[in-house]
Amino acid sequence: MMSEKVVQSAMAIILHAGDARVACKEALDAIAESDFVRAEEKLKEAQGKITEAHKVQTDAIQGETRGEESEYSLLFAHAQDTLMTIYSEINIAKQMFKIMKAFNARLAALEK
Repeated sequence: MMSEKVVQSAMAIILHAGDARVACKEALDAIAESDFVRAEEKLKEAQGKITEAHKVQTDAIQGETRGEESEYSLLFAHAQDTLMTIYSEINIAKQMFKIMKAFNARLAALEK
């Protein structure tokens, strides 16, 4: 049977990462509308949420390296997968932000 601590850690990772995904999607929507102020705000929010998820994961890993008992958990593995997937989505969204902001600046310069 899975320990309560493992379940709580896994769910915290999933919840924080899910919040990060929502903020990332909102950032991408703002980028599509060339609303770079809102996009930047949402990317910062996404980064904050994914950092919270990562801290939970790091605490679990550090506990295991200190010799604390841990068992394999499919739920925790899913949480880690979710964390890394959304972390990648945020990195791609940040790059899209840079690309589109530069593109819009060049387009504006050409229109002058």
